[in-house]
Amino acid sequence: MNQIINMVIRQLTRKLLNKGIDASFNKAASLRNGRAEAQQQGAIDDYGNPVKGNPTQEEVRAARRAKRQGGGQGPRQAKQAMKMIRRAGKL
Repeated sequence: MNQIINMVIRQLTRKLLNKGIDASFNKAASLRNGRAEAQQQGAIDDYGNPVKGNPTQEEVRAARRAKRQGGGQGPRQAKQAMKMIRRAGKL
């Protein structure tokens, strides 16, 4: 009889623990989304001017993507400029 009671108590405890863990993860996820929405609304300083908050995750990703795609121009232009300087020095 004691084993049956222990088994039932363990099952109930496991279910309660899993529900608590799931609820905490859901709450943490909703807080993260809530913060992002609050930042998008923007804040106003004492003079009524909008204050730019931290960049959103989409803005950061777009900046990184643009840097990767446009990053080839800088080294290429520098190499071409060095070639032109060397050629001009030979004349």
